[in-house]
Amino acid sequence: MAHPDGFIDLRSDTVTHPTPAMRRAMAEAEVGDDQYGEDPTVRRLEEASAEKLGKEAACYVSSGTMGNLIAILAHCGRGDEVLLGDECHVLWYESGGAATLGGLPFNKLRTDRFGRIDPREIADMIRIPRAGYPRTGVLCLENTHNRCGGAVLHPDYFAGVKQVADARGVPVHLDGARIFNAAAALGLPASEVVASLDSIQFCFSKALAAPVGSIVVGSSDFIARVRGNRKLVGGAMRQAGVIAAAALVGLTEMVERLPEDHRRARRLAEGLAQIPGVTVDLETVQSNIVIFKPDPAQITTEEFIAGMVEGGVRVSNYGLRGLRMVTHYQITDDDVERALRIAGGLMESRSVAPVGATVA
Repeated sequence: MAHPDGFIDLRSDTVTHPTPAMRRAMAEAEVGDDQYGEDPTVRRLEEASAEKLGKEAACYVSSGTMGNLIAILAHCGRGDEVLLGDECHVLWYESGGAATLGGLPFNKLRTDRFGRIDPREIADMIRIPRAGYPRTGVLCLENTHNRCGGAVLHPDYFAGVKQVADARGVPVHLDGARIFNAAAALGLPASEVVASLDSIQFCFSKALAAPVGSIVVGSSDFIARVRGNRKLVGGAMRQAGVIAAAALVGLTEMVERLPEDHRRARRLAEGLAQIPGVTVDLETVQSNIVIFKPDPAQITTEEFIAGMVEGGVRVSNYGLRGLRMVTHYQITDDDVERALRIAGGLMESRSVAPVGATVA
């Protein structure tokens, strides 16, 4: 596949350009004023999304961050506490919005390497009614789990967690930005994966390749509150069918091909693991994300990134986690092999010679 700027871009699945079908749909979109509920394309997208995830209703938003924010606000009253994992996207990459704008304190729980929080720890951390304690307003989970290498959480896990939360009257919200990757990895319909959960946010602009947009799904009453919060944070739109049309193409045409991305991510991960000086947790590579670490004794993160860019490949700096590569519809088998060759050559050029060895 020809890449728009000549680079193989593995930084994220957010870098994709709209498909030709998306561009046509956007140009031809039937529109109306979404503030009056009169944009037919937005309405079709919301109805299709709710149906796909087995929920009553949906609200289209401009980003996943906005979707998670207004969903959390809809579950909580001011001052309520948000339970969430210490590696989750809401905590790390969403500017602390619920705490800043909603006055909702975060309470972090330990996340294992597969993106799970122990249900027993959740039970222990849900607040009992007591003066001085904030009320536990919502529990947030994530699937697939970004910082845990794209690990996939099973519906049986969700059902167990929901049983714990229900016993204390706490709703469960899922940051399901890549929920269709999770469903593809499990070989299950997305509706079955999230059946036990109260609300879900998922993205059209990640694995589904649309240029913009996310959606929140849940009960009709919950979505009515979400719509109010969307207006509150300035996210209400007008003739949004122009962008919703691309999201609708993503939902109908890009879901079935996701196993291709997973296959390529697995090849990337296994290839990287064979390069001396590179560490990959292969057990967590379950979808389209690969997190790996070059040996810092051989090369710094910044040097590795620069070397890859010099070879025509972009990767993400993931801080203490290492580096990240994400496959998507614009990445081919040849791209994967080229990325592996460049990474291998880069590490070989920086290899540390054994004591007493002569380097030619």
